[in-house]
Amino acid sequence: MTQSKIKVAILCGGQSSEHEISCISAAGILSAIDRDRFEPVVIGITRAGKWVMVVEHSVLNKKGITMPEISSDLPQVNVDIHGFEVSGKKLDIDVIFPILHGPYGEDGTVQGLCEMAGIRYVGSGVLASAVAMDKSFSKSIFTAHGMKVATGIVLHAKQWSATQIDNLKYPLFVKPARSGSSRGTSNVKDAAHLADAIKHAFEFDTKVLVEEAIVGREIECGVLELAGTPHASPIGEIKIKGSHEFYDYEAKYLDDATEVVFPTDLPAGVEAKIQDSAVKAFAALGCEGLARVDFFYTDKGEIVINEINTMPGFTPSSMFPKLWAKAGTTYSEIITSLIDAALVRSAHVTR
Repeated sequence: MTQSKIKVAILCGGQSSEHEISCISAAGILSAIDRDRFEPVVIGITRAGKWVMVVEHSVLNKKGITMPEISSDLPQVNVDIHGFEVSGKKLDIDVIFPILHGPYGEDGTVQGLCEMAGIRYVGSGVLASAVAMDKSFSKSIFTAHGMKVATGIVLHAKQWSATQIDNLKYPLFVKPARSGSSRGTSNVKDAAHLADAIKHAFEFDTKVLVEEAIVGREIECGVLELAGTPHASPIGEIKIKGSHEFYDYEAKYLDDATEVVFPTDLPAGVEAKIQDSAVKAFAALGCEGLARVDFFYTDKGEIVINEINTMPGFTPSSMFPKLWAKAGTTYSEIITSLIDAALVRSAHVTR
């Protein structure tokens, strides 16, 4: 008797500013998932929040510089705590792979729905997802665990004053507290441009971070949980080409302006320290499954943690798969490991 395949719902799109990045990540997973074991179905979430069934998977691909988007014209998926239905038929999902980036996906909201529905899912739980998404909270936890972070302050849309920034030294980075892919982020070199940068960041979030710029190399490390134990990947360094001043959205996704290198010129022991810090950050927030942890390595030899992403970019060319490829783990193997880990853990929030 042939064993039935495990039905995996790849959940993509979403209401955040990273909608299109999520679609590209979903296309990547579809290209590499082990179809001998898994039966993938794609559920898209439109920018307006409508859940739909994506049958034609080519709509998830980037076409030149045109980014993909989930259409509201697709068959509606009805979602509640009893499961998912299309045209009155239950989908009978075994596990969800929520390849959603940013708010309404990576921030604990979808994770909470899965917990209430009793459906297993890939990645971190409700609390870890929410805390990692909000940099103002995750920075406090990192500091409490002895990790160095950038000096900065938090501004709230309803009440903030320029005097709060008086003690910070330029240049400054202004960024939404709960956004990703560098959306809404500005590099501010003097006070004359500060107000516009803050206004721009508030277009993406009601909470904004203003931080002193860290002069250093941008280093990233992947964490993958295997058999319940988090493991760190080799580290990679972001090299920015062309006219981009920092690792912004255009440099990441539109202009082919970045490359990933595996540094060989770091002092002895630095890579191990960064890897240890990545696992430490993963554990401090209570993460599960996977994460990408971003650091700066300064000329003074300081390791400064920037942020942790509980659902990092997941295309075949994204940083997370590249880091693990360096360790000898293929893109397909990562996907299988994540789904297997989701299947064996408890499906309840009290785990």
